Amino acid sequence: MANPGAPVSTESGVLTWDFAALTDPGRVRANNEDTIAFDASLGLVLLADGMGGYNGGEVASGMAIALLQASFGRWLAHAGPHANPKAVRRALQAGTDEANAAILEAGIANVQLQGMGTTLVLAAFSPQRAIIGHIGDSRCYRLRDEKFELLTRDHSLLQEQLDAGAITPEQAVQSPHRNLVTRALGIERHVELEMHEHSVKPGDLFLLCSDGLSEMVSDAQLFTLLLQDIGLSEKATLLVATANDNGGRDNISVVLARAGGSETPEVPG
Repeated sequence: MANPGAPVSTESGVLTWDFAALTDPGRVRANNEDTIAFDASLGLVLLADGMGGYNGGEVASGMAIALLQASFGRWLAHAGPHANPKAVRRALQAGTDEANAAILEAGIANVQLQGMGTTLVLAAFSPQRAIIGHIGDSRCYRLRDEKFELLTRDHSLLQEQLDAGAITPEQAVQSPHRNLVTRALGIERHVELEMHEHSVKPGDLFLLCSDGLSEMVSDAQLFTLLLQDIGLSEKATLLVATANDNGGRDNISVVLARAGGSETPEVPG
């Protein structure tokens, strides 16, 4: 991970980004199958929630993050902060395809890793926009001007049932299908990274998290916690602690990214 708070250059000045990340096994599971990473100099955030027997989940999430950091991170470093959004999307899908194939092949080659897979949520932040991509039920939220919004839509059986009107939101809370994802890395030969582009304003706060947070802490409670007048690292700690206080039934991972103001760079005399 790079040092947090690295500035991203813009044509008019500098839009600074601050980051904080934290992962925790929770109160029930002995091991942590989540993997997180960010590179402040590139504005890149990656979070994966692995699944599979033995240590398959840890292997799958670790492979996904390492491979995407290497392939897409290298591409982004070369392309720069003003890369064309369509090119960014193509590079993200190419990196996802590479990671998906590697995880799938590793599962085929090692019987103990057979069937392993991982969710994924990522963000590529630039001075003008944030490109958010996800697979599965790991999420990205944005807090802007005291408006809290979920920017991703879970790839899950539960979400499909909600969309079809088969169950109500109240029934969904008690559903036995809460953790069944319909899309994951490393399960099938092809997987599509769902991507959307969002504007960025100074003060925007993005939260990327595994379902160990979103299942334990309601959106209303997340909103309240993120509004607390404390530092970014303290907010990450508070989010994880609240998930644990509410039961901590799964691994908990959070990455926070906050857009600072646009500052005019100094001109040499």
